[in-house]
Amino acid sequence: MTPKETITSGKAVLGIEFGSTRIKAVLIDEENKPIAQGSHEWENQLHDGIWTYSTEAIWYGLADCYADLRKNVKREYDCEIEILASIGISAMMHGYMPFGPNGVASAGAPVGESEKLLSPFRTWRNTNTGAAAAELSELFNYNIPLRWSISHLYQCILDNEEHVPGITYLTTLAGYIHWRLTGEKVLGIGDASGMIPVDPETKNYNAEMVKKFNDLVAKYNFPWKLEDLLPKCICAGEQAGFLTEHGAHRLDISGHLKPGCPLCPPEGDAGTGMVATNAVKQRTGNVSAGTSSFSMIVLEKDLSKPSEMIDMVTTPDGSLVAMVHCNNCTSDINAWVKLFKEYQELLGIPVDMNDVYAKLYNHALTGNADCGGIMAYNFISGEPVAGLQEGRPMFLRSANDKFNLANFMRANLYGTVAVLKLGNDILFKEEKVKVDRITGHGGLFKTPGVGQKVLAAAINSPISVMETAGEGGAWGIALLAAYLINNKGMNLADYLETIVFAGNTGVEIQPDPADVEGFNKYIETYKACIPVAQKATECKK
Repeated sequence: MTPKETITSGKAVLGIEFGSTRIKAVLIDEENKPIAQGSHEWENQLHDGIWTYSTEAIWYGLADCYADLRKNVKREYDCEIEILASIGISAMMHGYMPFGPNGVASAGAPVGESEKLLSPFRTWRNTNTGAAAAELSELFNYNIPLRWSISHLYQCILDNEEHVPGITYLTTLAGYIHWRLTGEKVLGIGDASGMIPVDPETKNYNAEMVKKFNDLVAKYNFPWKLEDLLPKCICAGEQAGFLTEHGAHRLDISGHLKPGCPLCPPEGDAGTGMVATNAVKQRTGNVSAGTSSFSMIVLEKDLSKPSEMIDMVTTPDGSLVAMVHCNNCTSDINAWVKLFKEYQELLGIPVDMNDVYAKLYNHALTGNADCGGIMAYNFISGEPVAGLQEGRPMFLRSANDKFNLANFMRANLYGTVAVLKLGNDILFKEEKVKVDRITGHGGLFKTPGVGQKVLAAAINSPISVMETAGEGGAWGIALLAAYLINNKGMNLADYLETIVFAGNTGVEIQPDPADVEGFNKYIETYKACIPVAQKATECKK
């Protein structure tokens, strides 16, 4: 079929992902190829010390993103989207969205609208849950990160927040949007594993940990048990509900989209990243590098012991994954590139941002392998892996360092993946984890070869990048939506390997030994100077 025939016959599949700075929609055809896109730019806000997005911003962003997709379809193919084969919703993982009775609006409210948000949405970026995460990690003998939903819930209990007794439902951003579109309180197992650990054997929340949490908070006499609050945990390929009439109107305010199409389980951006890079099979992995960064390595067996730097989550079909998550990645280097853009504009020279990035990134590769001693810390927000509760971006050098543009840019590129290296060194050097293929995707890899070469040096491993790397998580969730209706009885790993990617593993770059040695030298100084970044949070508020 032509793209127009695919759309008008209702065969197109839609994936929408809520990233940290952009909401993106991707429409794919029956061969899983993107045929149209839409987007909406947005930013989190810091209110009362909490990183958040308002519900108004969420729904306006969804509608505007879809409207942009619809406009592009109209322009490219001169047709309307009226019927979709399936839909998938994805969003940044973890965080905290507690709901309770809506009171007045509950009678006669649309499905999923009878409960209201009791506290502002707390995103993965918040690091105010240290006490809760530490206590739960000890209780469970399992690393519980600051950003996980259970950490936020328990921190709210420790802080005696008034809304806690009234909670009737707790979910993530992806789960919230899916619920409002379908009325179903479900969550894909990958995203669910960032609420509280799941058991890869039962494909459900870890029953022992749920019981321990209930016992821990029993003294508060809440009218709920944890299992009553959590969304139903389901795997890729399972039915997750259908688009309601109310949901269709929320998505397409023009009224052209008809209800009734199925939705796949809502997933987190980590899960969609694994799908988009064909990294759900054991001994494969991927690195997502954008506003935040994270590596996902699908394990053959559990790790020997818990580590504060490594989170244990799952693939969208329930396999165990070691995740190293960093709150900061490209935001600070983007700010520096914009500074050079301003300088170029001052000179009256026309600016093409892609060209500015390409020139600066490629020039960085001409610098010293150890950046000439220069250090760059990209901590826009707190960075748990580095032990920082607050962020202070910093550039550090001594008088004798080799300070030039190439080393400056190279240091900033190294800084984007430096914290990621700290966690992965544990996996590869201490746990001896074996990986056959690691694939990179996200903004860091948009300039061909550069981010790939830097990451290969950082973790001393070959890195592949596919042509589809720029499609990102919106394409990944579209693939999961397509898998729901077209899986032919195959498991997810085989479906991706044979149907979607057909053996394509992308372009691989091997680590350069000189770069590896240089990065190792850089990282030793980097680790030694992290206390300077900590001191900066105390001195400059």
